[in-house]
Amino acid sequence: MVQRSAAMSNVALKDNRQITIRALVESDRTALTEFGLSLPKDDLLYLEEDFTNPEIITRLVNASFAENWRQMVAIADDGSIAAYASARRVPGWSNHVAELRLLVKPGWRRCGLGMQMAQAIVEAARDLGAQKVTVAMLAALRAGQAIFSRLGFAVEGQLTRHAIDRNGDLHDVVIMSAFLKV
Repeated sequence: MVQRSAAMSNVALKDNRQITIRALVESDRTALTEFGLSLPKDDLLYLEEDFTNPEIITRLVNASFAENWRQMVAIADDGSIAAYASARRVPGWSNHVAELRLLVKPGWRRCGLGMQMAQAIVEAARDLGAQKVTVAMLAALRAGQAIFSRLGFAVEGQLTRHAIDRNGDLHDVVIMSAFLKV
């Protein structure tokens, strides 16, 4: 099976740090594991996928071969992963829709990396043939909502007490979406 390779993009962030945004590849396994292990415990409470679980990391890396799934990473100068994003086309009657995920390491927040990654993953969803993109996040994540709002996403709804964190606490989820011109 041939692995897809997306074009790399070198980006200067607001704080003058440089980052390379590119597709996740199989050789990123160790860096993705370290990324997950470096996330604060509070972040880990709310993630849909456990980035500290080796089986999840294997599944994510293996998904770089998947036809309807794109994953992007932001690589720092030292080779570490500063951010991860994915776009996955929904099967069945919603196969024109791609669900997005975005996660930025704390030391890389508030410097424009989230916006750069969001733009990159929306483009990847467009390349998948998606006509609509959605992103679900905890209602408390205002910075994430602001990023996607700037990209033209609108709130479609809020699901009350829809997410349960690893401590058993319930949280509201906001669903945002945008239509893509293909």
